[in-house]
Amino acid sequence: MIKRLLEQNLLEDLDFKKALVVLGPRQVGKTTLIQNLVKGKNTLFLNGDEAQTRANLSNTNLPFLLNLVSDHDVIVIDEAQRIENIGLTVKMLIDASTNKQFILTGSSSLDLGNKINEPLTGRKWEHLLFPLSWAELRNHYTFSTAYERLEEYLIYGQYPEVITHTKKQKVLSQLASSYLYQDILELVNIKKPDLLMKLLRALALQMGSEVSYNELAKILQVDRMTVVNYIDLLEKVFVVFRLHPYSNNQRNEITSKPKIYFYDTGIRNAIIGQFNPLNSRQDVGALFENFFISEKMKSLAYKGFYGTTHYWRNTQQAEIDFIEINENELSAYEIKYNPAVKAKFSKSFTEKYLPTKTIGIHKENFWEYL
Repeated sequence: MIKRLLEQNLLEDLDFKKALVVLGPRQVGKTTLIQNLVKGKNTLFLNGDEAQTRANLSNTNLPFLLNLVSDHDVIVIDEAQRIENIGLTVKMLIDASTNKQFILTGSSSLDLGNKINEPLTGRKWEHLLFPLSWAELRNHYTFSTAYERLEEYLIYGQYPEVITHTKKQKVLSQLASSYLYQDILELVNIKKPDLLMKLLRALALQMGSEVSYNELAKILQVDRMTVVNYIDLLEKVFVVFRLHPYSNNQRNEITSKPKIYFYDTGIRNAIIGQFNPLNSRQDVGALFENFFISEKMKSLAYKGFYGTTHYWRNTQQAEIDFIEINENELSAYEIKYNPAVKAKFSKSFTEKYLPTKTIGIHKENFWEYL
C-alpha cells in the first residue's frame, strides 16, 4: 500500500473531544487510509451509502445512539454526507463524553458542510485527501522510478486504482463518466445533467486558461449564473479548483477571471478522450502546468498552509503562472515543461510586488518545490 502523507496529520489530530473529518473525491483512498489508521483498534465501520445506516444515524434519540456505539472505541462513518442530521448526531455523542473517536469521511462538501459545520463548530478537525501526490509516489517507488513515470502521470493522472491498474484508460473512463459526479446528480437534483458534461469538456479544453463565465454561458446556451453554480458544484466534489487573480486593483491588471484546473490530469484527459503520448500532443505545457499547480496545492494542504494562492496577469498579457503568499512572503512561479525555455518574470510584476522568490519550474526541477 502506498503510504499517504495525510496519515501523520490524522494521527496528530486524534482527539476524543473532536471528530476527524476527511473529505476528498471518490476513489482517492479515504476508506483505505482510515482502515490503516485504526488498525488494531476496536472499530465500528458504518457506510452512509447503506439505507439502514442512514436510518440509524438520522435518529437523534441519544439513548439509542449511545447503545449503537457502546461496544466500540472508534466509530468510522463513510460517505457521511448522505446521512441526515449527521452533524447533530455526532455532536450529541461527543457531548455525552463517550470517550470515543469519531471519524467521518465524505466525497463531497456539498451537503456534508451544511450538515456538520454548525453542529460541530469547535468539535472537528477537517482534512482533505487528494489523488496520490508526487511526494507519495516518490517515497513509495523511489525517486528514479517515480520520475521515469512522469509522462504516465501527466497522461493518466494519479488516482490510486489508475496508478496500480494495467487498464488505465478503462478505469479512468469509468471514473470520468458519472461516478465522480454522483453526489451532484443525487444531492442537488440538477435539471440538466448533460450540461454538466458539456461544461466539463469546455473546461478541459480551456485548462489553465482564464475562464470567462459569460463566454461559457454563450457556448453552452445558458445564463451566466448557471455556469457559475455548476462550476461551484464541481469544486465541491473536488473535480476542479479555481485559481483567482492577484491584484491590488491596478487598472491594467486582470481582476475578475479565474483560471480553472483539474485535481487530476487523467480525469481531464478522459473527459476529452486524449491519451496519446506527450510527443504527439499540443497541450503538453498546459498539462505540466496543471500537474505542478495541483501538486503544489496538495503539498500546501498537507503541510497546513494558511496563506493564499493566485495567478497574475495584466492587460499587456504579462503573466505569472502561480503565486504563493504566506504571511509576508510572496513566491512567484513560472512553469515551463521544457527546461530549455527560460522563465521570464515581468518587471511590471516584480518591481511592484517585490516577490521574495522568483522560481522557474520545469520537468527537471519541479520536485524541489513540492
